[in-house]
Amino acid sequence: MTTETTRTPRIFKTGAIRIVEDETMTGLSNEEVRQILVRTYPEVAHATIREREQDGFHYVEYLPQPGRKG
Repeated sequence: MTTETTRTPRIFKTGAIRIVEDETMTGLSNEEVRQILVRTYPEVAHATIREREQDGFHYVEYLPQPGRKG
């Protein structure tokens, strides 16, 4: 008898951008994925991470922190 573990797919969000987890991100922590995303989306570098479950997906949101001007 084999038991198959089904994992909830992760969706990474920053602003209006949605990135669906693929095989290159499987097994990586949210911090490791942040290091990949920061190359294209620099605003995630210091963003707060919020996680939630909705509609069968695991959402990982990178919420950019407002910066100081000047």
